[in-house]
Amino acid sequence: MTVLYFAATRDLVGRGEDRLTLPTNVETVSEFREHLERTVPALAGRLASVRVARNEEFASDADPVTDGDVLALVPPVAGG
Repeated sequence: MTVLYFAATRDLVGRGEDRLTLPTNVETVSEFREHLERTVPALAGRLASVRVARNEEFASDADPVTDGDVLALVPPVAGG
């Protein structure tokens, strides 16, 4: 699986992407989010407001994830 980091998430982890193999118990976007917060210390407690896009479409927390997916972390955008 490929994880793409954008904006603030990219700043937090210091890179634009990661290649991950998920444990078998990570089957949904919600579980992916929890796994990432546990395994990437810079993201701990910071993903609640971040949207996840799965294969270029925004996903809900209940959507499934698989090893071949591309998941993008898209933080909220402030503007004015």
